[in-house]
Amino acid sequence: NSKLRHVEKDVLIPQIMRDRAKELCSDKVQAFTKCCQETGLLMVVKCRQENTALKDCLVGYYSDPSFYEECKAEYLKQREEYRATGIKKKRQKFTPNV
Repeated sequence: NSKLRHVEKDVLIPQIMRDRAKELCSDKVQAFTKCCQETGLLMVVKCRQENTALKDCLVGYYSDPSFYEECKAEYLKQREEYRATGIKKKRQKFTPNV
């Protein structure tokens, strides 16, 4: 049964999308974090470029229908395994094919 409940569509699948997008944009996450650590209170002004690059990367994934379908398939697989075993598996870190 692959019908999705409201909470699955609006909360659980978007959570997988956010986690995977952060992993896929990890270089930009690191650059923004490093900039913030180095500039302190001036980060709002000085880290604008890193912040924009990070947002663009994340939004690119969030708005990609094929990425949504990929994350939905991952969620359905996890749900199926949980229903079959009763054991909730810890999500594996996603590693992109480089």
